[in-house]
Amino acid sequence: MPDPEIPEGVDSRQLNKEARARLRGLSKDNAEGVGAHLVMAGRLLDTDPEQAYLHAQAAVRRAGRIDVVREAAGIAAYRTGRYAEALRELRTVRRLNGSSEHLPLMADAERGLGRPERAIALAQSEEASTLEAEARTELAIVVSGARSDLGDHDAALTALDRIPASERQGDLGLRVLQARAVALEAAGRPEAAAEVLAGVDPEALGRALGAGEDDEDYVVYDVFDETADTDEDEA
Repeated sequence: MPDPEIPEGVDSRQLNKEARARLRGLSKDNAEGVGAHLVMAGRLLDTDPEQAYLHAQAAVRRAGRIDVVREAAGIAAYRTGRYAEALRELRTVRRLNGSSEHLPLMADAERGLGRPERAIALAQSEEASTLEAEARTELAIVVSGARSDLGDHDAALTALDRIPASERQGDLGLRVLQARAVALEAAGRPEAAAEVLAGVDPEALGRALGAGEDDEDYVVYDVFDETADTDEDEA
């Protein structure tokens, strides 16, 4: 499969320092190519996820043993609905670097495969207890959806009620409100769902859900940084 084209002006120096450091075991030319594909995968993830997936796959073909490469592949697979592939890739990332940060995505991929019970089991695992606050909230949102999938609507709402107030701030708080509205809709309570979102600014909600973002400024995985310091690469 031919690699997707890299536009002029895109290069690996636009990755953040941590991601670039992961590529140092590659030859200089290969690291540059892999890095450029990762930059493009990050840029296109919201606007053209299928093309982002192709860039991530090109990076995998060049450097499949590097965690940030498999991370990009897993997230792009998830965003294009390739849930089984996303699970495989994110499990590989976990084996490579020991991080559980993508557990919410893995749980949601299980939902996408029609396996809500497995999503709930992941949330109840010991691994889930190691997550930081934001990831715990994301996982609770997934669990709420999984409970609704199973028809357990009270449990779906309870999963959201258990999120501490301190973790319901900003855009993440808006996502919790949206999840509550979805759970109420699934429970056959559309009026209550509408009431939850009645005072919410639609533009703010769209931003929180990732709609209409500028592809130069927003990426899901933390490998892209337009302002990254390039001194160490030019030394």
